[in-house]
Amino acid sequence: MSEILTGRASLVEKLGVDIDPELLERALTHRSYAYEHGGIPNNERLEFLGDSVLGLAVTVMLFTTLPDLDEGELAKRRASVVSTVALAEVARAISLGEHLRLGRGEEQTGGRDKDSILADTMEAVFGATFLSAGPDAATELVLRLTEPLLADPERYGAAMDPKTSLQELAARLGSTPPVYSIESAGPDHNRVFTATVRVGDLASTGVGTSKKTAEMAAALTAWRLLSDRV
Repeated sequence: MSEILTGRASLVEKLGVDIDPELLERALTHRSYAYEHGGIPNNERLEFLGDSVLGLAVTVMLFTTLPDLDEGELAKRRASVVSTVALAEVARAISLGEHLRLGRGEEQTGGRDKDSILADTMEAVFGATFLSAGPDAATELVLRLTEPLLADPERYGAAMDPKTSLQELAARLGSTPPVYSIESAGPDHNRVFTATVRVGDLASTGVGTSKKTAEMAAALTAWRLLSDRV
């Protein structure tokens, strides 16, 4: 148990919450790794729990802090914060990908930086926090990690609609409009898409389980890189 904690020390420090080491290890275990290691428990049940923890925390926070917004606007804001693209950005901010336990296939196809895997694992970590430290600690973790998205309106908008945000930023900077290209690999039942977006002399890529998610991931990365030039 102490060996697990030592191996995850940097992640535990960034999370800043007391999570049971075995639960944390399970939260980081993708089904591909579990399958290759004799069907050990994976993070899907924790992800299921964490999805509810995330949704409730964000919903209550938006409801209580934005009393003038109607249901439709609240729903839009919640959807942006709990989206795969936004959660993947949250996961990257704490270097979650470095700690994933992945099968060989996922490892070889860039699974450590796939939006879908990062987002699902982030939810599993929220679930593990709920079980280890209780609902208050889980809520605090959710709000602390998602706060940067909510505190910065431009970044918030980019996470909600990265393709539109990138197009608007490119126009504002007098750059050429974004141009996307897509490649795919893998069998039909487990296809992986890689999108590349080019804006002027800048190019970035994104990976996803659909063309849309891959393009959104590429657009968000490009938006961040382009924003740094402003």
